[in-house]
Amino acid sequence: MNYLEPLIHIVTEEEEGLLLKSILRNRMKLSRSLLSKLKQTEQGITLNGERVYTSVAVRAGDKIEIRMVRESSDDILPQDLPIDIIYEDDHLLVVNKSAGMIVHPTHGHYTNTLANAVVHHWQVRGEQVRFRPIHRLDQDTSGVLAIAKNPFVHQHVSEQMKRNEFEKEYIAFAHNHPIPAEATLSAPIDRDLVNPHIRVVTHDRGYPSVTIYRTERTYCDGHASLIRIWLETGRTHQIRVHMKHIGCPLIGDKMYGLEGMTELEQLRDNYITRQALHAEKLTFVHPMTGDRMVFKANLPQDLMALSNQLETER
Repeated sequence: MNYLEPLIHIVTEEEEGLLLKSILRNRMKLSRSLLSKLKQTEQGITLNGERVYTSVAVRAGDKIEIRMVRESSDDILPQDLPIDIIYEDDHLLVVNKSAGMIVHPTHGHYTNTLANAVVHHWQVRGEQVRFRPIHRLDQDTSGVLAIAKNPFVHQHVSEQMKRNEFEKEYIAFAHNHPIPAEATLSAPIDRDLVNPHIRVVTHDRGYPSVTIYRTERTYCDGHASLIRIWLETGRTHQIRVHMKHIGCPLIGDKMYGLEGMTELEQLRDNYITRQALHAEKLTFVHPMTGDRMVFKANLPQDLMALSNQLETER
């Protein structure tokens, strides 16, 4: 069986006498699902090179190793597509996703996705890795996106997301300007009962959704604005839905745009062919090194052009 490099933990004097499963769960931070999977793997969990039950007690100096089987995305067709890599090591891949690219193949979109491009990239490098995006971006949202290269890393970064330790920062260009200029918006989101493809803010149902925003700049006497946004939750279309909810839909957003737009607002929407939203920065702790990592992606050309156009309207 082909394994990844083992994760190693040497038992300390303070840990002597603890059960192996306690070390695995509380010190090495393995999830229940990953631990269960490792137990079923021949060399998944070893103590001093031997396969043992996790109910055994450990002694100071014991060497614990966990080995994950190399996996691949055999159902994803490799394609030689442009990919903007911000960072890569043996455990993580961070890319600057371009607008218009779907993250993962879906029904009707089996090719030309980020997954197709990444699988080809790993194939060229001779790496056997399964495509595991840690989070998602809408097709027409550009910016930073992190991909785990093994289930251990995926689990640890996903847990940071649940604890709000995975910081996602966005830049958006919107119609109008928020009042107040900065705030924490807590408004539940659910599917629209008439059109399930659309999400709406609800008051009697829905999933808790929290968006923090700060107005960075206003244009056109307040009829447009540049807004910096942080997410505490990650609902589908959350930023777009919340911005529409406060009367500031994103410029270029055909799904959540203004109803009954003025000619000038329609003109602004034509400055760009997609919603004016960019994931500018990700911050999280690297599961393997413990280092706090910050990844940034500059505004793409279409949003820079939009910014310059709005400046001319000041």
